[in-house]
Amino acid sequence: MDPSSLSEDALATPAPRRQAMVPEATVARLPIYLRALHVLADDGQTTVSSEALAEVAGVNSAKLRKDLSHLGSYGTRGVGYDVAHLIEQVSAELGLLRHCSVVLVGVGNLGRALAGYGGFASRGLAIDALLDADRNRVGEQIAGLTVRHIDELCDVVSKGSIGVIATPAQAAQQVCDRLVAAGVTSILNFAPTVLSVPPGVDLRKVDLSLELQILSFHEHRKAALAQGAPV
Repeated sequence: MDPSSLSEDALATPAPRRQAMVPEATVARLPIYLRALHVLADDGQTTVSSEALAEVAGVNSAKLRKDLSHLGSYGTRGVGYDVAHLIEQVSAELGLLRHCSVVLVGVGNLGRALAGYGGFASRGLAIDALLDADRNRVGEQIAGLTVRHIDELCDVVSKGSIGVIATPAQAAQQVCDRLVAAGVTSILNFAPTVLSVPPGVDLRKVDLSLELQILSFHEHRKAALAQGAPV
C-alpha cells in the first residue's frame, strides 16, 4: 500500500530510516517543510498532523506524506508528527547537522547583504570566507569576516564547501571555473547569467531580475483584467 494514501493517524510508530535515493522534487521541498517546522516549533507546537503541516508549508498533504516517507517518517497513530524529531530528520537529510562551509565570492552590495544575513547560521550553514577580485576591498571587515583576495580561494575551500557567486555577470563564469578547480562541487549563482559546469557539479541559480519580471507579468495581467482588456 502506498503510505502517501494514509494519514499519519492510521500508521504506527516511525519506520526505520531507509537508505534510499530521495527524488529531486522531494529534496526541493524539504527546505520548505523545515522552515514550516521551525515556525511551528517557535510557536511552541510539539506535534503536528500532516494536514496542518502541509497547510503551513503550502503544499498538498498527500504529497507531504509521500515526501516524508522517503525519510522513513510516517508519524504516530493519533498523534501525528513529533515536530522536534522531524526537524532533526529533515535537517539530517539536508546535511545540516554537520558544519557546512560556505565560500562567498563577490562583496558588492548583494554580497554584503548575503554576508550579513544571520539566517544562514541558524539553519546549519555558515559563510566562512569572503573573497573578491578588487584589491581595494581586501582587508575589509564584513559581518565579522575579513575579505580575502580571490587568489586565496584554494586556501579557504575545504571538502564539502559550497560556493556562492555574487559577482557581476561578466566575471561569474571565471569565478565558477576557479571554484570548480578548487574542488567545489556545489555552487549557488546570484549573477544574472547562465553558467556552465562539468558533470558532477551541482549548480543552482537565483535570478532576482527574472523573478521581478514574472511578478511584473502577473501585475500586468491583473491590471488588464480589471480594465476588461483582453490578456
